[in-house]
Amino acid sequence: MSEDNQNLENTEVVDALPEDGAPSGDATADRIAALEAELATAKQDILYAHADTQNVRRRLEKELADARAYAATAFARDMLSVADNLTRALAAIPADLRDDEKFKGLVVGLEATGRELESVFGRNGITKLESVGQPLDPNKHQAMMEVPSSDAEPGTILVEMQAGYMIKDRLLRPAMVSVAKKPD
Repeated sequence: MSEDNQNLENTEVVDALPEDGAPSGDATADRIAALEAELATAKQDILYAHADTQNVRRRLEKELADARAYAATAFARDMLSVADNLTRALAAIPADLRDDEKFKGLVVGLEATGRELESVFGRNGITKLESVGQPLDPNKHQAMMEVPSSDAEPGTILVEMQAGYMIKDRLLRPAMVSVAKKPD
């Protein structure tokens, strides 16, 4: 039995001895803590990189959507002068010539062209601003002159000299207007 006791004591001593080259308990805990800190930092870096990638993707998608929506802006601005000239041409035709059979076809053709142009504008998100009777909005209107008026509130648009247009939710061209002011 003493031999069994001796073996038992030797086993306990062997269990208590540290292995050669193995770090002690404090060193192991420090090493584990350092590795866990590195892992947390790496996870955080991955999350930041993922969020940054998502932000870049969203920004590019928005820029692409804006490019699609507003691609025709320069062309639309050029077409506004055509619409203005057509409106002026129709307004310049006197009433007596409108009823004349010789000019009736011309008038009908010009009016049809105007309606078609408005239809094309509508399909492309281009809308005409309604200005007369509205308060002056410097984001949509350009005041060209002030006219004394006792009938309208000061700052109210009395006359639209040139129509303003929006393309979707952006201003394409401000309306040039005449605004009421208090009489002298």
